[in-house]
Amino acid sequence: MNLKLKIHKLLHWEYWPMEALYYPIFPIWLYYAIRARSFFFFSAANPSIKNGGMAMESKKEIYDIIPQQYIPKTRIIPKNTNLDEIVDIAKDAGIAFPLIAKPDIGLKAFAVCKIDGVDALRDYAASISDDFLIQEFIPYPKEVGIFYVREPDAVQGTITGIVSKEFLSVIGDGKSSILELIKQKPRSYFQLPKLETKFGAQALEQVLKKGEKFVLVPYGSHTRGAKFIDETFKRNKQLLEHIDAICQQIPGFYFGRLDILYTSFDALSAGRNFSIIEVNGAGSEPTHIYDPKHSIFFAWKEIVRHWKLLYNISAKNYRKGHGYLSFKDGRAMMKANKALEEQLKLI
Repeated sequence: MNLKLKIHKLLHWEYWPMEALYYPIFPIWLYYAIRARSFFFFSAANPSIKNGGMAMESKKEIYDIIPQQYIPKTRIIPKNTNLDEIVDIAKDAGIAFPLIAKPDIGLKAFAVCKIDGVDALRDYAASISDDFLIQEFIPYPKEVGIFYVREPDAVQGTITGIVSKEFLSVIGDGKSSILELIKQKPRSYFQLPKLETKFGAQALEQVLKKGEKFVLVPYGSHTRGAKFIDETFKRNKQLLEHIDAICQQIPGFYFGRLDILYTSFDALSAGRNFSIIEVNGAGSEPTHIYDPKHSIFFAWKEIVRHWKLLYNISAKNYRKGHGYLSFKDGRAMMKANKALEEQLKLI
């Protein structure tokens, strides 16, 4: 990484490592852990999701409890399934190319890939050593994350944050290659090693027409270069009614973020033309904090606000008989999650 990029990363907290973001406010987490008498109190937040959705939960198990009309067609592929079987599973489910492949247990959109054909599917299946999902590709052009919170037994939940996601892209100027355009902005330059692997040197030498948009990464993941924009101000009664109605149909779901593909915000608010591509539980970040306009102090304030909500929900569910994860099992979960992250980074 060149000096200019290193300085940019140092001056823009959204690129800081997770430890730098969370360690300064760790005493607050410890305070709630002491009150709960459990370091892993969050596991009671969403009783129907393994570990409350903090880590190592199965995406397929979550998809199974979401009303099917709101999600893409999805099938699980057991590890070591041969290619012909995978193709048959896709056909039987009505999942055509292009499709999305992702690990059943994953994080930060690592190893999520758009698969355009059989050869790419073969390569993906060979690269992943665990169960994975194949999913209908949803062509809606926009992605948003909506953070939802509801107290147990409350009549209605609330939306605590809305983040829109700009996919990592470059815009042609009629003279610069895609590679040169990538290097013009730190956000895309940070992703260059992975982009070179994905596209190859020859493809990146193409020159785009002036005004032509080229999407480098078609996923709304901050770790893969998406720009997050805080649009919490767009909360409205109609949107809340539709999101709340959906979330109340998901058994035991009280705290987390819905990642949604959609056509327009007006249509989404009216409950039309959208698809929920992920439901994340207790491990969800209020990702609107990553809007570049926000300071680190805003981020800390929002994280702490959501920790308080997480604690209150978990404590109430605990009193209803939903136990906390033991310290032994919690440590094992975190260790497994760290190992999984290192593994998926390589795919």
